[in-house]
Amino acid sequence: MRKIDRQAFLPQAMREFAYEDSALPIEEGQTISQPYIVARMVEAAHLNPADRVLEIGAGSGYAAAVMAELAMRVYTIERHPALARLAETRLHAMGYRNVDVRTGDGTLGWPEAAPFDAIVIAAAGPRVPEALKEQLAVGGRLVMPVGRTPHQQELIRLTRTGQDSFDIEALDEVMFVPLIGAQGWDAETASDGKKRTEPAEHRRQEPRSLPSLIRRAARRLPEPEDELFTDAFERFADRRVVLLGEASHGTSEFYRARAAITRRLVEKHGFSIVAVEADWPDALAIDRFARGLPASEPNRPIFRRFPTWMWRNTDVDAFVGWLRQHNTRLSAERRAGFYGLDIYSLSDSIEAVLAYLDKTDPDAAKVARERYGCLTPWQQDPAVYGRAVLSRGYHACEPAVVEALTDLLNKRLEYAARGNERFFDAVQNAHLVTAAERYYRIMYYGGAESWNLRDRHMFDTLARLLAHRGPYAKAVVWAHNSHIGDARFTDMGRVRDELNLGQLCRERFGDEAAMIGFGTHSGTVAAASGWGEAMEVMTVQPSRPDSVERLFHDSAIERGVLMLDHDADLQKRLAEERLERFIGVIYRPDTEVQSHYAGVDLSRQFDAYVWFDQTRAVEPLPSAQRDGVPDTWPFGV
Repeated sequence: MRKIDRQAFLPQAMREFAYEDSALPIEEGQTISQPYIVARMVEAAHLNPADRVLEIGAGSGYAAAVMAELAMRVYTIERHPALARLAETRLHAMGYRNVDVRTGDGTLGWPEAAPFDAIVIAAAGPRVPEALKEQLAVGGRLVMPVGRTPHQQELIRLTRTGQDSFDIEALDEVMFVPLIGAQGWDAETASDGKKRTEPAEHRRQEPRSLPSLIRRAARRLPEPEDELFTDAFERFADRRVVLLGEASHGTSEFYRARAAITRRLVEKHGFSIVAVEADWPDALAIDRFARGLPASEPNRPIFRRFPTWMWRNTDVDAFVGWLRQHNTRLSAERRAGFYGLDIYSLSDSIEAVLAYLDKTDPDAAKVARERYGCLTPWQQDPAVYGRAVLSRGYHACEPAVVEALTDLLNKRLEYAARGNERFFDAVQNAHLVTAAERYYRIMYYGGAESWNLRDRHMFDTLARLLAHRGPYAKAVVWAHNSHIGDARFTDMGRVRDELNLGQLCRERFGDEAAMIGFGTHSGTVAAASGWGEAMEVMTVQPSRPDSVERLFHDSAIERGVLMLDHDADLQKRLAEERLERFIGVIYRPDTEVQSHYAGVDLSRQFDAYVWFDQTRAVEPLPSAQRDGVPDTWPFGV
């Protein structure tokens, strides 16, 4: 406190009294607390140099300056706009760059900056606001005066000891101005001097709208590049599998958010698998680059099949660069890998199996070529294979490809001894050929079977990856909302008898799996009008009035995350069926309702829902080689 010029926080007429131990009047009819009580509250908060602190009642900014000397960062809220501006100006003039000032209702806290190691409240309320208790970190301390009348107040320290447990200590008898806000007193009751018995929130009987409940419960988020963005996702750090969705395959914010969350999980919490909705052979090139391993096929371009922009974009490019840099600091067995889960690479996977056997067991390679020869006419256009089998003009290749896989598995010990990573890759490609043969054979029958086969293959691949990386391996999955949200609580499962990756993960891993969906109201998206057509940057239509997305748009949250177990009433109301938008690589605004909306129970579909009100399209990577970029770069651009 000796370092801080208290005079600088007072009106000119009050500066001569700056160092008396008394409260003094400041602008807007408010007061600056006496130095003793500032010191008492700050001392009770037990601030540490690495702490992040929330102050309610910025006033002149003086107490924030005291805390800024002791803690890493201070967030302070003032309900009077003029006072907030003055405090911000004074703090900035005095060189405090670790203090953020906001005008608003302090009883609701600062959700997007939470959790806080300490919260200091310079006004008296009838009880500790629930919003502030939730924003307190486990182990955090909250100091505030509590009392039901102006003359019966007690300074208390509340310590969060667990997710739902708190300890409260009484410190001193005090007298503060009333805490005004949604979870405190209302301004009218506070100013009339009458006895106050109930906070403002308890006198309002009208039911809250669903958007207002979402606004109250959601945690606001900064841009994905801000280091504070990922704090909200710490609660999922102990899961075995964290599945990160997307509402479209062409929205930059979804990729950037998933990259930020994944970086946190990989860097801080030991996740070693990044498994994505991509073809195995293409993702393998990324994996070998990211883990510093020799390229499997150095000259083969990757992610050239439609839709190229889904993985060949600047956001994925940036994440892969980070992953490679991160892995250079780790031993080989601890490096995080990048893997594909999808089923479409029939031709490339056949070539990969044969290339492996050519080097490992030439005699077995000859047999495999004969078996895979059944599929040779269809490798470049496997959908035609399915039509040919359906017409009964050709026999199915299932027995041959299953035998090729069985031969590989029967020689597991022999082959793995010559290089476990290469053997695992070959086996995975053989599994993929087996699944793809069946997928293309049954797709012409329609119904749910082909979708279910694809998602079972993705789940089986994920399970094999977890087993391959060891008993303590943890995985992050990037896939569309339609794959990672539990299908049982959408039209997929209820109407079309489809299952998906998220459902299978919940059934296998239970609470060790977390599913996080993403959504947007409007903006732009990278998509095509039809399969195989050129990518366009399209305008996303504003969300429908009867959709999940419109609820979040009406909540006036720009960016945020809603934990769907946050509030029982909110969870129940969000379980009512509503439409949700699904945009894949095809977007047809003219038929959006039929093409892109389906019924969901949001609170049972996901564990959390990340919201971006306005979004923009991903930026595809150029198709030409960039000067100065090594040939080993996985995208070859």
